[in-house]
Amino acid sequence: MAYIDYYTILGVDKNATQEDIKKAYRKLARKLHPDLNPDDRDAERKFKELNEANEVLSNTENRSKYDKYGENWKHGEEYEKAQRQQKQYQNQNQSNNFGGGFSGADFGEGEDFSDFFQSMFGGSEGGFGRSSRGSASGKFKGQDVHAELNLSLKDAAKTHPQTFEINGKKVRITIPAGVYDGQQIKLKGHGNPGFNGGPSGDLYITFNIAADQDFERVGDDLKTKVLIDLYTAVLGGDIKVNTLDGSVNLKVKPETQNGTTVRLKGKGFPVYKKDGAFGDLFVTYEVKLPTNLTEKQKELFEQLKNS
Repeated sequence: MAYIDYYTILGVDKNATQEDIKKAYRKLARKLHPDLNPDDRDAERKFKELNEANEVLSNTENRSKYDKYGENWKHGEEYEKAQRQQKQYQNQNQSNNFGGGFSGADFGEGEDFSDFFQSMFGGSEGGFGRSSRGSASGKFKGQDVHAELNLSLKDAAKTHPQTFEINGKKVRITIPAGVYDGQQIKLKGHGNPGFNGGPSGDLYITFNIAADQDFERVGDDLKTKVLIDLYTAVLGGDIKVNTLDGSVNLKVKPETQNGTTVRLKGKGFPVYKKDGAFGDLFVTYEVKLPTNLTEKQKELFEQLKNS
């Protein structure tokens, strides 16, 4: 398989921040998503490459390995292990007046890694590669997979099951109420298959929670705005206020000023993994002035003005 430059696929340079990578991925994912490009094989291929690039570069540990070892990044730890073993072997030989080390496997500082990876994983039939492939140390954990799951604010406020597909397999999870935007969970063993009998990688899911038109979330609290007419603001009265789980009656005090905020205790967002715990709901009144007044109504306002 030809070498694929993950930075080029995402359209970012090697100095890109994690936020730059996240933004680039989201932009291209929207453009190349199969739902928007039905029966387009080229878009499907690019979408797969995009996900692969994001899985590696969005993980700081994997990105560091990729920057160091390139296309062989998944086997970087094995290279470093072999290098340590070789140095240890050389030190033992020197102390025992033996020469050498591993024949044909001198891994010096600054060495090109390609020869090692070719012999280790590229089909070489001799030397160090063959013995390591057949040993327990030749088992490698599969690549971790990173996915994003989009939720509405109301979905994030309730515990519910969610099913999606990763690597052709359906994964069913239960999303706890109270997850927050950008939160990441780990599903052990749901990543890519391991190499040479090694364990599968892990699946990391990041939640993206869309902005809501009615509520603004601040931690576990919610904020909302409610229109009240001038007469209710001046004289007081009862109004209905929407919450995440229905509407409640709220009594407006007489002479309530525009911009007044009241708190409804326990009517906010559920606290993550704390059953029965909720934040508060803060309601801000916006006083709506009357329009299309009759002459009689204008006279009454004039009387109020001059009284």
